[in-house]
Amino acid sequence: MGLGALGVAAFVALWDAAYVFNWAPRGTLPDPFAVPGALLAEWRNDRLLPAVGSSLVHYVWGLGVGTVLGFGVGLLSATSRVFDDAHYMLARILRPIPPLAWVVFAIAWFQVSHAGAAFVISIGVFWVNYFATAAGVRDVDPRYYELARAFGHGGFIKRVGSVTLPGAAPGILSGMRTGVGQAWMTLIAAELLGVPGMGQEMNAAAGVGAYDAVVVYMLAISLIYTLSDGVFALIEKRLLRWRP
Repeated sequence: MGLGALGVAAFVALWDAAYVFNWAPRGTLPDPFAVPGALLAEWRNDRLLPAVGSSLVHYVWGLGVGTVLGFGVGLLSATSRVFDDAHYMLARILRPIPPLAWVVFAIAWFQVSHAGAAFVISIGVFWVNYFATAAGVRDVDPRYYELARAFGHGGFIKRVGSVTLPGAAPGILSGMRTGVGQAWMTLIAAELLGVPGMGQEMNAAAGVGAYDAVVVYMLAISLIYTLSDGVFALIEKRLLRWRP
């Protein structure tokens, strides 16, 4: 804890030195000690909380849809040879396309809206969960399936419930946790194109040179992510409490 606080203090000191000695182009790096004042201004002007609330709307929808679909398709891919063979090439074609490349279609289909932002977010989250789930299921020891059949769990549904999901849970949950962070990175980039939220506020602040306000929203994102990741870590620990 002490070393962590020391690291943060060293970072702020380095940031302050960069500001004082103009290591960055003049006017593009805010004074770190002006950020609290900028935070208070954003709060008093009623911009911070509405922006956070707007971002959370499409964040939650995009994260939820991408997680559910990624998990489902990944599970089916790892358990069905026919399905895996049928979609293998399509997955390899679509996977390298970054989520932001779909922004054009998101605007065309959903206009500038929460639905469009959620669509873009869900694509990035989908691939994280798809590969994590598929890899986790494929890594389950085949001997567990033999043991399950011996105890009358040879059917697909029973096998998935009693062997596949428990055995693959660490990998699946790790992918879901990664998706929590991936969604934030995609969300802010999507909002820069006009969807209401923290990304839009950051873009507006940067347009008038208020870089201290930009940092306020960056720190807000960091705080929300830290809280959501902490909550997910508790859920993960509870679900995997059977592990030694």
